[in-house]
Amino acid sequence: MKLSVAIDGPAGAGKSTIAKLLGKKFDLMYINTGAMYRAVTVIALRNGIDHKNVKALCGLVDNLDMHFENDHIIVNNENLSEEINTPEISSRVSSYAAVYEIRERLVKSQKNIAEKYNVIMDGRDIGTVVLKNANYKFYLTASAQKRAERRYKELINKGINVEYNKILSDIIERDYFDTHRDVDPLSKAEDAIEIESSNMSIEEVVDLMASYIN
Repeated sequence: MKLSVAIDGPAGAGKSTIAKLLGKKFDLMYINTGAMYRAVTVIALRNGIDHKNVKALCGLVDNLDMHFENDHIIVNNENLSEEINTPEISSRVSSYAAVYEIRERLVKSQKNIAEKYNVIMDGRDIGTVVLKNANYKFYLTASAQKRAERRYKELINKGINVEYNKILSDIIERDYFDTHRDVDPLSKAEDAIEIESSNMSIEEVVDLMASYIN
């Protein structure tokens, strides 16, 4: 049986950063499921495909060659790692990620990977849908204000001009959307360990999760 670790939680909780570090610590393949939905959003917007145009979206996704290389997401031989994290994509991804047919396709791909490798995945529905039988499940969260502060600093450090209040409002809006969508809404798995990280450093969160895995 392959080892699998699931990390769920709201936007900006630090899931990807934590998952990468834990993946290296335990030699697990890191699968950033959120990046997959963001990549679909990028390509869809480039092609002028609205999230309501399900047929066109399915055709788009079925023809994408998507994989990870050293934490970078490569789509049709193009590295989209920077573009998927822009404010525009952050504000649009929830609409595309809520499309049942798209989730169905990406979840199938994620499950197939988990059957072949020792993995760590982060997202919104990993412990509840993608890796229901994961060896370890975590629900990582923090206050909306703290998550907005972290995202603001991250984008500013990358030279992206953003407003804190806009990021905060986007996060609050996305929290509502993610927890109220009809298809696989964000929720804590019953057997997941909840970690409130508002007053914790990245290292402290990694050490705490690692203590459970050890």
